Amino acid sequence: MKKILKSFVLLAAFTIVMPQVYAQVSVGISISAHIAPPALPVYTQPVCPGDGYIWTPGYWAYADPDGYYWVPGVWVRPPHVGVLWTPAYWGYAGGVYGFHAGYWGPHVGFYGGVNYGFGYGGVGFGGGVWAGNVFRYNTAVANVNTTVIHNTYVNKTVINNNTTINNRTSFNGPGGVNANPNEQERRAMNENHIQPTSNQMDHQQTASRDHNQFASVNHGAPATTAMNRVNGRSFNQQGRIANGISSGKLNAGETKNLENREANLNKEVRTDRADNGGHLTGQERNQVNNQQNKLSNAIDADKHNANNANYGNNEVGQRRANQQQRIAQGIRNGQMNARQAARTENREQNINRNINADRRANDGRLTAQQHRQINHQQNRASRQISHQRHG
Repeated sequence: MKKILKSFVLLAAFTIVMPQVYAQVSVGISISAHIAPPALPVYTQPVCPGDGYIWTPGYWAYADPDGYYWVPGVWVRPPHVGVLWTPAYWGYAGGVYGFHAGYWGPHVGFYGGVNYGFGYGGVGFGGGVWAGNVFRYNTAVANVNTTVIHNTYVNKTVINNNTTINNRTSFNGPGGVNANPNEQERRAMNENHIQPTSNQMDHQQTASRDHNQFASVNHGAPATTAMNRVNGRSFNQQGRIANGISSGKLNAGETKNLENREANLNKEVRTDRADNGGHLTGQERNQVNNQQNKLSNAIDADKHNANNANYGNNEVGQRRANQQQRIAQGIRNGQMNARQAARTENREQNINRNINADRRANDGRLTAQQHRQINHQQNRASRQISHQRHG
């Protein structure tokens, strides 16, 4: 049975057992549950929407009686310059899992040793630093368009590549991450903290009202894993499409169809927002969720059918595979929108048709002239991919 306890009851209980547990060093515990939160989902960070935004990783929150729900990772503006985000985390103690809320402060405190990725590798934050009133982004771990944002640097030493299912544990304590705060984290915990901004609280409330964010519905694979900003664009479907392209489980034709559907849905959302002062009505939200669910089912169906993309172990096949990887990367990091991806996949599909027709006409082989023609077509496609990814 799942149960929520009020924070003052929890704090009293945790005071009794404090010597035996890992995670009693937060600013306070507001919620508890009797079962562990699900593993952290694997997702891609959307591109930073502009200067001054700081990434806050996604996390599992809890609502009685429905259980855990995923709050998408999102780029947010801090309450003022000079502060960094300490993520929320769950810590096990006294027979329950307690929720330690995230907070802003001059330094990053203890967040359970949980590896949230994107600079939050379990200790501290490697995604960027303040330089006076300017936030500088570490593009080794942060998805930043450097043609727009120039205050960047590269530090690959902060990368934590532990991404196996066993290392996506979302809580601190026995059976989870075995970590204790270091001296710097202890000092950070005693500094003045600022609560999450109203935007962040609205973001969590929105997730709590979305049926598809609950683990009881999505079985640990949330409908929306990340967003580029609060009330902004959802990147869950695009990430799944990108993964399908990379693995060859979505061929060019399937990808084009899915991306066209995604583009049409995005256009519909923009139109609805324009008609309602930038907001969606409850009916429109329900309709969008229904369409996203249908698209999600279509992605699953296409990824699990027998129509895998097979490019062949040869120069032509490698070139085609490379193009698909570049398209997948463009979709994954937000540099290609759905409409651009659909057009690009349409060109790749036409090239694939030409190759197949040429092979059938020549007993499975390509002539030297056909090789040159294909390379010419792929060169054009490559330039168009580059243009769209950097446009």
